[in-house]
Amino acid sequence: MTTNQQADPLIGRLVDGRYRVRARIARGGMATVYVATDMRLERRIALKVMHAHLSDDSAFQSRFIQEARAAARLADPHVVNVFDQGQDGELAYLVMEYLPGITLRELLREQRRLTVTQTVTIMDAILSGLAAAHRAGIVHRDVKPENVLLAEDGRIKIGDFGLARATTANTATGAQLLGTIAYLAPELVTRGTADARSDIYALGIMLYEMLVGEQPYKGEQPMQIAFQHATESVPRPSVRNPGVPDQLDELVLWATEKSPDERPDDAQAMLDRLREIERELGVTPVPTTTAPAQGTSYDSGAVTKILPGGTAVTPALTGPSAIVEPAADNATLLRRRTSHRRARGALLLSLVLLLAVIAGGVGWWFGSGPGSLVPVPAVAGDSYDQAAAALTKAGFTPERVEASSVDVDAGLVISTDPEAGQRIEPESTVEVTVSTGPAEHELPELTGKPEQEVRDLLTAAGVTVEDGSEKYFDPNLDSGLVLNVRITPRDGGDAFGCGNGCTLHEADAALVQISVGAVPNVTGKSIAGATDALTDAGLEVNADRISQHHDSIAEGQVIGIAAREGEGLWKTGETVTLIVSLGPQLFEVPNVEGKTRDEAAAILRDAGFEPTWNGLWGAFPNEFTEVTGTDPEAGAMRRKGSEVGIQIRSNPF
Repeated sequence: MTTNQQADPLIGRLVDGRYRVRARIARGGMATVYVATDMRLERRIALKVMHAHLSDDSAFQSRFIQEARAAARLADPHVVNVFDQGQDGELAYLVMEYLPGITLRELLREQRRLTVTQTVTIMDAILSGLAAAHRAGIVHRDVKPENVLLAEDGRIKIGDFGLARATTANTATGAQLLGTIAYLAPELVTRGTADARSDIYALGIMLYEMLVGEQPYKGEQPMQIAFQHATESVPRPSVRNPGVPDQLDELVLWATEKSPDERPDDAQAMLDRLREIERELGVTPVPTTTAPAQGTSYDSGAVTKILPGGTAVTPALTGPSAIVEPAADNATLLRRRTSHRRARGALLLSLVLLLAVIAGGVGWWFGSGPGSLVPVPAVAGDSYDQAAAALTKAGFTPERVEASSVDVDAGLVISTDPEAGQRIEPESTVEVTVSTGPAEHELPELTGKPEQEVRDLLTAAGVTVEDGSEKYFDPNLDSGLVLNVRITPRDGGDAFGCGNGCTLHEADAALVQISVGAVPNVTGKSIAGATDALTDAGLEVNADRISQHHDSIAEGQVIGIAAREGEGLWKTGETVTLIVSLGPQLFEVPNVEGKTRDEAAAILRDAGFEPTWNGLWGAFPNEFTEVTGTDPEAGAMRRKGSEVGIQIRSNPF
């Protein structure tokens, strides 16, 4: 037992009064897996225990229980069995079938590229297990080599249904997109939706990887790989491995179509086609057995192993089964000695021939074989001229190609093909990929489009989009539509607007600005009503107010809000100031006593009033009239525009 395992407090513990923990097998981001003994049934099991810091998280608990339920619904020899699920205090656990062996990922690391027979064998088993899941209405959502188990006894099973969902609940949002980015279907990248055909896409990528020895898409950042999934087509495996049959080429391309409608409907459809291919190629999945010959005994520690080629190795027979021969007579002994001398002669001849073959092999190795190969020098990060000089010095012919890169500055080398350290023949051509900097993208007009559509366009262009958005009040644009997008260049240049369309580069930062419609109209409302309406819309209301007279709005009611300082639109969270009515403004009626009719009328009009008098006085010449008073009287306060009656008498002088 290792020191780390000795420090693990669960080692030796009896969980839930039934499962005795023996040793730790693996540890992941969500749980740790132990090998344990079921004390009730006296059998080895795998105990998957959720990490203690996640036990209070309802979302993780839900995923944990969901894994048990999803796997328990499946009765298929190619799905890891889940026996039980429970809680022991703060300890949440799953009880699963114990399968000593390795994962497909470990096999790929060991062999890199699998044979056609190995690939067909593993793929047949995986598709059988997934077909059972799809028939049960379960989408795995995290198909990858790490979740394919290759048991020591030859069984092949798919496990880890922690991300599984029913086919009717196929939406994945934000944190639910937990599957490995290298196997994510395009619809998960662009729309966040998944169904059985998303599992098929992941299987297609995995099939490509088994045949070729590497994944079809590479990138420095996960976003680069996701962008390739959404925009590019997976190449034929035979481009990198000419030994791949056409039928498997076509199966990979069918499974990895960008449109889900053009892929197999589910794992059963893909399995049916794979079995047709098996018959066409004459390839049969290799079954492996581990049972020793009946009636023999063997060392229990010598467990049967599966070699990379699919061959089973069984332990050597020992013990009582060994046969004891009877003693031989003289004639038999003579024949044996003669046979032994012949055998020694043949052995010497074989040894001479072997040494000759070895000598020839050594000559070939260093003359034209791998021993004559030269490693490609590491030139990543150099300028092209520096890289070309280093490659030429090593005996290679450099050939420049260009590609965009977010992480490597323009003009510097990203990588070489063959890659650094790989041994190849002298005078070979080495492609040197030089960075042109981040890829440039042209975006159309964005103003007036729905927010999600704009975010998808920016994400597809490799731009880093801020989660939140700025919200502005625009009376000319409906709520929820994009007002503008502010782009901040990754190299630290000045930010600029992209509402009318623009040219930007991958890894630039984008802030989306959204319209929330017009500022609420609060004219004529009470102060409390106006405050509530503005606060509900996302504005703050200043405790101080502006008071103004208004001819048509009663005292105490709101006229409106004060203009925003500076230019631009109001933004949610900003503070506005209310303008409150003092009612109509009043003016003093002037004293026009002693004036003539026309003089008094002019004075009153200049003061903002409308003079009136008895129509009979209109026939009198102005100089024969004298004003004796007004109604209302001089000094009274009235609104502008109010009528003021003039009292007139005749004046003969």
